[in-house]
Amino acid sequence: MHVFRLSRSVLIAIVLAVVLLIWLASGERQAFRDEAPKATETDARQISKARVEVEQLHAEMHQGQVQAQGALLPWREVALRARVAGVVSRRLVEDGQRVAAGATLLELDQEDLPAQLARSAAELALRQAELEAAQRLEGRQLVSANELLRLRAAAAQARAEEAALQQRLAHMRPAAPFDGVLNRIDAEPGDLFQVGDVFAELVDDSRLRATAWVGQREIAQLVPGLPVQVTLLDGRLLEGEVNFVASRASETTRSYRVEVTVDNPQRLRIAGASATLAIQLPEQLAHRFSPALLVLDEQGRMGVKYLDEQNRVQFGAVRLLSASTAEVWVAGLPPSLRLITLGGGFVEPGDEVDAVAVTHTTAAE
Repeated sequence: MHVFRLSRSVLIAIVLAVVLLIWLASGERQAFRDEAPKATETDARQISKARVEVEQLHAEMHQGQVQAQGALLPWREVALRARVAGVVSRRLVEDGQRVAAGATLLELDQEDLPAQLARSAAELALRQAELEAAQRLEGRQLVSANELLRLRAAAAQARAEEAALQQRLAHMRPAAPFDGVLNRIDAEPGDLFQVGDVFAELVDDSRLRATAWVGQREIAQLVPGLPVQVTLLDGRLLEGEVNFVASRASETTRSYRVEVTVDNPQRLRIAGASATLAIQLPEQLAHRFSPALLVLDEQGRMGVKYLDEQNRVQFGAVRLLSASTAEVWVAGLPPSLRLITLGGGFVEPGDEVDAVAVTHTTAAE
């Protein structure tokens, strides 16, 4: 009888096969699932929530300003022109001289004008006397109605001729139409003027008019009456007030023209110079924080992200009042809010988040 001895490796293989068969057969001990177990709602919420840092902000009163570069112009300036033809007989003022309204600037040669005035005065006196005599006879019906009308017309014509000669005489002595300084006067005795020739420039520098151009974003805040501080190139300061805001933008620059009335009590010779205009805006409630927190939404509106009472992200559009590298002042937000200062780039409006209050302030001090 032959005895078969199994090698050790064969025995180990047999034992492992038996163990595997027993494990496969014991279905009640280990069940297989076709799908992974579902997470609970609490676990899902915890996994989806992002963590953000927030800071409690409160609105403050803020008086912003709009700055613009402008040019100073005289309040009024006029080119004086000859109203009648004539030869200059005398000049009564000099370049740069200040004159009062009504002051005579020069005289033209009157030639035969005095004689014409004397004749006109005599003619008017005659026609007036004839008319008065006819009116006395009218009550006794000793003058016809047609004769009376003729005499009235003759008297009216004589008065018109007299007035025309008096007006011509006044034009031969041109006067300043308002208080001001003569920027130049080009008239010397012997000069011949034709009607319309410019002989002087008169400038009213008691006040100045500053003109500047303001962008579309700032123009909505400007109204006539706002105070303005005007800074000259040498650092001197003048006070002014907005008197005009254009209703239509320039087609080329898309900016709006603004005019400012500037007081000039010292009569500074600065007309035509450049200046910086700081238009003071009315005080209003506003928030200030770092400009790095400003974002744009899908419509391209500028704003910030903050949390509501349910810790859901909200987008608040803002209107920029003033800005620097350190801080911005904005309007349009709730008076009090929790501003997202860290993690805002990873959340969207409507997301529910875990909020962590920061212990430092992000607003510029």
